Amino acid sequence: MVKYIIALTLLSTLLVSKQPINPLLQKDCLDCHALHSIPSEMIYRRYLMKYSSKDIIKQKIFDYIKKPNQKDSIMPQQFFLKFKMKEYSLLSDKIIKERIDSFIIYYDVNERFFIPTSSLAQ
Repeated sequence: MVKYIIALTLLSTLLVSKQPINPLLQKDCLDCHALHSIPSEMIYRRYLMKYSSKDIIKQKIFDYIKKPNQKDSIMPQQFFLKFKMKEYSLLSDKIIKERIDSFIIYYDVNERFFIPTSSLAQ
C-alpha cells in the first residue's frame, strides 16, 4: 500500500511540474519581473483568459513590448499604481519573439501536464 502511495505521489509530481526555465528568458525578462515583484504567471493567465489563442497572445505581448503603454496593456489601471510602466525594449524583434515563446512554454498550463518517457519505461 505504501508503495502505491509513493508511486502515485511521484507520478502526480511529474505530471504537474513546470518545464525548465530558459536561462535567456530569465536574464532578459524574468529577472526584471522579479526585481520589481511583477507577477509573471498572473499576467500570462490574464492574456490567456482574454485571448485564449497562443498566436494572438504572442502578438499582443510582442506589441506591448515594442510600444509599452497603459492603453494597450492587458493589466488594469490599478496595476500601474503599484508597478512601473515597462521601459522600451532594446532587444531585436527576433529575440523578443523567442523570449515570448519561452515565456509561454514556461507558464502555459498545457505544458505542465507531461509525463517524461523515461518514467514510462519503469
